[in-house]
This record gives sequence, C-alpha cells and structure tokens, in this order.
Amino acid sequence: MKIEQIYTGCLAQGAYYITSNGEAAIIDPLRETAPYMDRLSADNVKLKYIFETHFHADFVSGHLDLSTQTDAKIVYGPTAKPEFDIISAEDNQIFEVGNIKIKVLHTPGHTMESTCYLLIDENGKDTALFSGDTLFIGDVGRPDLAQKAASMTQDQLAGILFHSLRDKVMTLADDVVVYPAHGAGSACGKNMSKETVSTIGEQKQQNYALRANMTEDEFIKEVTDGLLPPPAYFGMNVAMNKKGIPSFSTVLNNGKIAIDVADFEQLVEDSGALILDTRNPADFSKGFVPQSINIGISGDFAPWVGALIANVNQPIILVTDFGKEEETVTRLSRVGFDAVLGHLKGGFDAWKSAGFDVDTVHRITAAQFENEVKIGDSKIIDIRKESEYEAEHIEDAYSKPLAYINDWVKDINPNEHFFIHCAGGYRSMIAASILQARGYRNFSEIEGGFNAIAKTNIPKTDFMCASKVLK
Repeated sequence: MKIEQIYTGCLAQGAYYITSNGEAAIIDPLRETAPYMDRLSADNVKLKYIFETHFHADFVSGHLDLSTQTDAKIVYGPTAKPEFDIISAEDNQIFEVGNIKIKVLHTPGHTMESTCYLLIDENGKDTALFSGDTLFIGDVGRPDLAQKAASMTQDQLAGILFHSLRDKVMTLADDVVVYPAHGAGSACGKNMSKETVSTIGEQKQQNYALRANMTEDEFIKEVTDGLLPPPAYFGMNVAMNKKGIPSFSTVLNNGKIAIDVADFEQLVEDSGALILDTRNPADFSKGFVPQSINIGISGDFAPWVGALIANVNQPIILVTDFGKEEETVTRLSRVGFDAVLGHLKGGFDAWKSAGFDVDTVHRITAAQFENEVKIGDSKIIDIRKESEYEAEHIEDAYSKPLAYINDWVKDINPNEHFFIHCAGGYRSMIAASILQARGYRNFSEIEGGFNAIAKTNIPKTDFMCASKVLK
C-alpha cells in the first residue's frame, strides 16, 4: 500500500494518490491529469475510483478528464447530484482497492454532500482519514459557503458540522492519520495550520473546534466568528464542478495560441478581453501594455485571479515571460478561468520593439517614501490583510485590503495623491495595475512594501486599532 499527498502550494490544496496490489484511487484531483497519469503508468496500476469529498469551491476538479482517460468511476457521498454519471455512495459503504478498503463517512456541515473517506489497511486497521474540508489541521470547514444550496443559515450548517465531527470523526482511534484537502492559505477555513498531516489524537488536543466538552452553541459561535466574505469565484467553481467542464486539453490548446503584435489590440477590442500580465512586479512597473492587469505567476496567482476578476467566463489574453504560457493557462484553469484566447507572441519585448505605446507605474523605494511622506498629511493606503495591518502599520495609514479593491476604489479621490503598499510589493503592484486601468494615476507604489518600510524611521504602531475610513 502507498499513500502520496500531492500538495499544490499556490492553492494550499492536497490531492491523494493511493495504490494497493495493482489498483489505485485518487481523492480530490486537480484539473490537469498528467501528474496522476504519470504516476499510474510508473506504478503500472489501474485507477479504479476517483473519490470527491464534496463540490469544491476553490478549485475545479479533474475528475471528468481523469475518468474519461482511465474508465475509473467517480464517487461522491450521499446527496450529491451532479450533472454527470457518478456512484452516489451510501454512508458507511465500503469500496475495495487492491487489498485495502475505503469506507464512506458522510459528514455534512461544510456542505451537505461533504464526505470523509476512511482507509482500512490490509490487516483491517483504520489507518487514515481523508477529511476533505470537514476537518483541517487546526481548523474545520467554514459553514457559510453552502447556505443557499442547502436552504440553511450558516449557524444551522455549523450545528450539523458539530455533530458530524463528534459522531463520525472524533470517534476514530487517536492514531488514525488525518489528510485534509487544504492547508494554511486556503480561504476554505480561517485558522489552518501550516502542517498538512496530523492524527485524530493530535487534533483532539490542538484543534479548537474539537475541544473536549465543547457545547454545540460554543462550537457554532467560534466556528462562525471572524469569517471573511468568500472569494467571488467560489460559487462559480461549485457550479462548474457540478455541471461538468471543457477538457483541460482544449483549454490548454486555446491558451497556447500565439497572437501577433499586429493583431493584438484588435482582438482585445473585438473580444472584450482582459489583458493579464503575469510577469514579476519589478518588470511590470518598468513597462507594460496599457490597460494590463498584473498578477505575477510567482505569487499566489490563481487565488488572486479568482478574487479580483469577477467572472470566470471573462475572456483573457496573456502577457507572460517566455516559456511560462502553459503554466499560466494551467493555473488559471484550476480556478475555472477557461476563456484564455491566447498569449502575446514574443511577450512584452515584442510589443515594445514594435513601437506601440507603453505604460509604467510610479514606483518608489522605501527610502524615497521616507523622504516624501508627511505623517498626518500624506494619504497612505495599506492593502495588506486586516490581521497584518493590526499587527503593525504606519501611523495614520488606511487599511484597505486588496481583496476588496473593487469596493473601495470608488472612494479614491482622483485629485489627491496617495501612497500604496502591501507587505513586499506583489499585491501593491496588482492594486497599482487595477487603479491605472481605471484611470487613477495619482499615487506612488512602494517597492518592497512594509518589509522595507519597517527598516526606516517612519512612525509605526504595533498595537491593534480600528481601521481608518477612506474618504
């Protein structure tokens, strides 16, 4: 028997590859199937089942392509009703894979179809729990995402989750290994650990939501407290996972289309495409195709695309570093952005060489910022998360997280200069590109962000205080 966790850091997502005696199972696969097909070939095993823990909101699953390529059956837990053929498993149903068994544990609460899968080894011992979004390391799944589909409130779903955890999960032996669907950084929870593997016993001791003698009311209050609004693309990804999606190969081939510089502007105009530049912030700031949005491939690319681009069906044309086209399309497809029309042939260098207009961002160093800023008079916008701002920030800075830029941008005074920064420059360049695409040029973006500002003598606060309101 072999269990492999295939962890994708930019999505904080864990898929699982399990083999036993010539057969295999895969749990919660990502969109692209090549990594799984390569493993199946190398191990000379046949994929028997594709298990899904629930209808994922934060990524689009590869179950359909994988099933087509292998003839493996797709398995969901009770109550799941997608628009394609599946095995709708019953609670406690057993599936055999080689010499091991996988037991279905229906654990509603995060969503109503949410299901954990318990691996029983060759000796009949409960060995591992693939807990999906029901149980994370240090946290549990947020109960607010499925309210509309379940016709319930988040408190009602939290109450259901409380009983699922106590009746199904916490009754397992302490040495059962826990393999969750996500780790720290995922928006599917609020308090996840950086660790991606634990045990039932460790979680009983360390996870606030599994606290002994915890009442249902206490659980509901603590699990629902402090939940941030889910990213805009979550609902669209759920729909895609229920209805079925284009083949990944079709999406990839479209993204590989090289668009000549001479045809680029006309295609953008005709299609209404968004120009997405995935180069690093430093290169982008020095020159880019006007109206481009910069979300660097080197950072948390796909989640930021999902959070900031309102519609997964938005046509997109890419500007990438040479050789990064396929990776970019792949990562976009993971969160459902399939409408990539192609990429600029030759990248930005070709655009510049052809003599077309070039835009830039006014980027200054932290030292320049120190010389220019006047605390109390200068407007400073901190676009880090609220928790980062509360830990330490520049005196009199406004807290305006990047995730909500589509809401707060309307409050910007186009005639008043302001400074903008994040932690290191990645997020602030995203914000700068969005602001300029909407006609705002009255700002300076700070290279190196708060990490660089912290080394200056600019006054800072290191205590929690209320965010200022942008006016």
